[in-house]
Amino acid sequence: MQNGQAAADPATVFAALAEIVYHGADPSEAYAAICVGATMLVPGCDHASLMLRDGRAYVTVGASDAVARHVDDLERATGEGPCVDAIEEEAAQIEPDLSVSEQWPHLAPGVVRQTPVRGAMGFRLRVDDRKVGSLNLFSDTPGAFDLAAAAAGSVLAAFAAVSVAAVSRGEDVASLRNGIESNREIGKAIGLLMALNKISDDEAFELLRRTSQQVNVKVAELARTVVDQHRRATKGSS
Repeated sequence: MQNGQAAADPATVFAALAEIVYHGADPSEAYAAICVGATMLVPGCDHASLMLRDGRAYVTVGASDAVARHVDDLERATGEGPCVDAIEEEAAQIEPDLSVSEQWPHLAPGVVRQTPVRGAMGFRLRVDDRKVGSLNLFSDTPGAFDLAAAAAGSVLAAFAAVSVAAVSRGEDVASLRNGIESNREIGKAIGLLMALNKISDDEAFELLRRTSQQVNVKVAELARTVVDQHRRATKGSS
């Protein structure tokens, strides 16, 4: 979240993003809006980018600013980093402090030397069970990215995945709206299942899918049930 900027109301930001995507905005405009939205929604996020896979290459299709684009350039040049790994690996990539990180020895020094970025997160975007890209979040403050930031990022990544799918398929407004609402709930439910059961995002999604088949309900409906049950349990314990 950019320095000095007050936290934005998530419902307001998602509504604004949805309006941009619903009304058939140019893909680059929609992707840029999602990246700017990340700096408003995710605690500690100062810059964001959206990277999609094009064959064997990774292309930045949207960014909040030049800093985010430069970090993406460095990842492509070194072939490593949270954004690239988020596309290829099974779990979200989180590095709270690149200045002391040993995870990406070729990338981290360049990022620290050439940009104000100190923390990074990468969230895989999945469309029809295909890993198509990543939502990449960057912080100028070491240690700013924590579990709360990761949870907010995972929900926004679900929104971004639906938007990418809709753009690629040319879906109508009604289909897109239903997809976004479903995936926002799925993103929340997956985050809850990961936290409660200490499992990966893939395992949480598979648990939702398998349970949905067993009880013969749609995944989105089951996701809403998981979230609602958690809310009631939280209220009951407070």
